Order: sequence, then C-alpha cells, then structure tokens
Amino acid sequence: METALRDAAMTDDDFLTEVASHLIPAGGKRLRPAFVIAAALSLDSKGERAEAMTNAMVRGGVAVELVHLGSLYHDDVMDEAETRRGIEAVNHRWGNLTAILAGDFLLAKASELAASLGTEVAELLAATIGRLCEGQVRELQLIYDITRTEEQYLQAIAGKTAALYATSCRIGGLVAGADRGVVDRLTEFGHAYGMAFQVVDDILDLVATDEELGKPSGNDLREGVYTLPVIRMIASDDPVTALLGQPLDEETLDKARRAVVDGTEIATSKVTAEGFVGDAVKALDALPDTPGVLGMRDAATNLLSALDR
Repeated sequence: METALRDAAMTDDDFLTEVASHLIPAGGKRLRPAFVIAAALSLDSKGERAEAMTNAMVRGGVAVELVHLGSLYHDDVMDEAETRRGIEAVNHRWGNLTAILAGDFLLAKASELAASLGTEVAELLAATIGRLCEGQVRELQLIYDITRTEEQYLQAIAGKTAALYATSCRIGGLVAGADRGVVDRLTEFGHAYGMAFQVVDDILDLVATDEELGKPSGNDLREGVYTLPVIRMIASDDPVTALLGQPLDEETLDKARRAVVDGTEIATSKVTAEGFVGDAVKALDALPDTPGVLGMRDAATNLLSALDR
C-alpha cells in the first residue's frame, strides 16, 4: 500500500511530485486503506481470497487515502496551518496556491484509480468527495457562531469525516463481490466509526498537547469551530460563552480552553462517541468472526483508548 501510494503521487514534473508526495513519508494511521482491506476480507476466514484481490484492494485503498490527503492540503490552507503530522504544512512551505493545486491533483489521481475499479466505485468516490465539500461548507458557514447546534455539528462531521470512512468500507465490500446486505453493513460500520472518530478527534483537540496531535492543539477553538463539548457548554449557559463568538487572543483562548476541559461536557461527549462505537460494532454483528471483521471491531473499540490517557 505504501509503495503504491508513493507511486500514485509521481508525475513527470519533479516539483509537483515533491509537493504531492510531501505528507506521504510523514506517515499517518492509514485507517481508510486499512478498512478497504479489512472490509474486502470480511468474509475470508482463511486468507484464501487475499492474494487474488490484492491489486483491487490496493487501488481502492490508495484512492481513498489520496482523497484524505487532498482534503488535508485544502484544510491546511483554510486553517492557515504551519504544521501537519509533525512536519511543515504544504501551504506554509510553498504557499496556498500550490497547496490547493496539489490537493486537486491528489483528488484527480484518486478519481482515476476509482475509475479503474468500475463505474460504481467511481461514482461512489465522486459522490463522497462532494459530501466532504458539503460537510466542510456546513462547518465554514458557522465559524464563530455560538448558536451552532448539535444537529448542525453532526451533519457537518457526517460529511467531512464519516462519509470517507463509509466509502472505504463500501469499496472493500464491492471489490470483494460481497452481496448487498454485507456491503450495506460494512458501510454502516464505516459511517458510525467515522462519527466516533471525529468526536474523539474533537475532544483530543481540546485536551491533548501539540506533540500528541502532531499539529497545534486547541485549533478548533482558535478558528471559531465550535465542536461538541463547546456546543454543549454554550447550551448550558456556561460563562465561557461570553468569551466566544469572535477571534481570541492567546490568553483568552487558554482561559476558554481550560474552562471547557474542566467542565463536564468532555465526559458527556465521550459518551456520545461511545454510542457511535456501539453502533459500529453492532453493524458487524451479523458477519463472521474473520480476521478482517475482528480487526474492524477492535479498531472501533480502541478508538476510545486515546481518551483514557
């Protein structure tokens, strides 16, 4: 997968190759390609089908990871980020225009790979890219908006995060030729996992350090993106509300962040994440305990361990 991912970012232009490949050596969890593989092998108890499906699984995995990488390039432009995964962000090193074009290039390569897997996969990935944009726009419309609701938050993360996880699992089922019932269960798992992942990620943005995240912590609050714990504090008429609704200096940001971390909303948001994890595990109940299914189930339950440090 790593080799194919590096190859996919290669072009005849050395500069574009350098920019498009910038984040690949920095690593990442590679969860989306892992779910393509696990979902494709969800009915394979003895590993007998893995070799025959390797090419399709890898192409599907690279396609979804390229979409993820392309979205990170665009996210960093919007956030004016300086670092990503512990290294200099593309926009900070080469400028916004280059980062946007390189992100577009990665999305185009993803679409090309998806097309090689058939019309249904190509249409699915194209629709998913659209959902990513829709989710991001939903979020941007409510920057610094203290009236943002939980429903609006959940709609946004369903598009900007859960959609690609759902698609990763669905592509795995499709390339394996699984029946529609299985494909739908895998898709349900991916959606619920993605929802849980984003809630956990948003909690970590408030409670973790820069080193743990590989990017500046507290960035959502800094950028006026009010995530679940903050939304719930505002809804409870907490005094922190008076600090929000506008850009914050570092001192005020630290004060607001401490208030959220010390409140009860971090714990209630964790409960929400646990509910989505439960939904993810339940979606797999009807599937056999193959290595692929067991790996997906463990990935879901292990999501919450990051909050127990």
